[in-house]
Amino acid sequence: MMNSSAVGQTPASVLPPAKTVYPILFAISFAHLLNDTMQAVIASIYPLLKVDFHLSFAQIGLVTLCYQITASLLQPFVGLYTDKNPKPFSIVVGMGFSLIGILSLAWADSFVLVLIAVSLIGIGSSIFHPESSRIAHLASGGKRGFAQSFFQLGGNSGSALGPLLAALIVAPFGQHGIMWFSVAAIMGVMLAIHIGKWYRGSASQKTAKTVSATHTSLGQNKVVFSLVILLILIFSKYVYLAGMTSYYTFFLMNKFGLSIQESQIQLFIFSSAVAIGTVAGGPIGDRFGRKYVIWTSILGAAPFTMLLPYANLFWTTILAVCIGLIISSAFSAIVVYAQELVPGKVGLIGGLFFGLSFGMGGLGSAMLGNLADHTSIEYVFQLCAFLPLIGIITGLLPKLKNG
Repeated sequence: MMNSSAVGQTPASVLPPAKTVYPILFAISFAHLLNDTMQAVIASIYPLLKVDFHLSFAQIGLVTLCYQITASLLQPFVGLYTDKNPKPFSIVVGMGFSLIGILSLAWADSFVLVLIAVSLIGIGSSIFHPESSRIAHLASGGKRGFAQSFFQLGGNSGSALGPLLAALIVAPFGQHGIMWFSVAAIMGVMLAIHIGKWYRGSASQKTAKTVSATHTSLGQNKVVFSLVILLILIFSKYVYLAGMTSYYTFFLMNKFGLSIQESQIQLFIFSSAVAIGTVAGGPIGDRFGRKYVIWTSILGAAPFTMLLPYANLFWTTILAVCIGLIISSAFSAIVVYAQELVPGKVGLIGGLFFGLSFGMGGLGSAMLGNLADHTSIEYVFQLCAFLPLIGIITGLLPKLKNG
């Protein structure tokens, strides 16, 4: 439950510095790139795993579910705990779990070991995201939308880079080629140590002083209602994205006869569009209001998602780029909007929304995989095309002073 202090006050420990700390924003964004590159390799090697382990689409969905659940369940608890007890070097621990997971995945010789390996990567992600989101908030200098978008740009760039590296490294060399991604984990650990030293200095500057939150006029029921609306929007966005990241390669291979490498390159193109679109959402939200960004981003993708299942290969690529550019701008705006609804709970909100984005994506992927086994990949994409229409409920959100 959120008490009046949660809604009305912000601890000084989470107040941003007077100026934007760009070196730390660059560092945490690059760490996010490394973290999400390791995550992206999971979906990128699905065609390889399907052949090597003779998996059904439902089992592919189960792999996604195991990863996404471990990457989601811990995040709100990590965020809630570190709101009260900052842990400057927790992101080092997160990178360590990802390193173990990557090496395990490279040498897994059974489906069960694959599930364990992706779960370890998920745990690493679950530890990494809440604290790294808080670090971006601390370094923002008040430019919270920009900082969150820049942080997300790193993650989405990593998500785009993963499929490309998988096409260049894993496809030619097989499952053992995954171990090369451990280099990203080692780099991430070293970078996280540097960031942790800065974060320790910032987190240690606690005082008893508090300031009034930006938004005190909303009652608790209105805050809870608004958070529920935001979570429904996260559901529509991430179930659609889960369908794209998990099954877009299969859709292209089945409909157009593309090879694994060709389909991975197409996934890279889509993921690149997502990365590019991400950076726009935060600054635009800072300037014009986050509610409008959320509305345009989710609902605005609907015409393109509804056309994609029926297009030829050329237009499928164009439509996928448009979808990636439009739908990706929502997340940063949603996170900052939620943080402004519940000031002083940066870690909890970051963990909740990052966590649920993973969890909803994983659950959606498992459901879509099971549906694909009983129908077809084409039918799944036709059905998912309607998900962005849920964006119409954005109109129910209150207009915040800065959001």
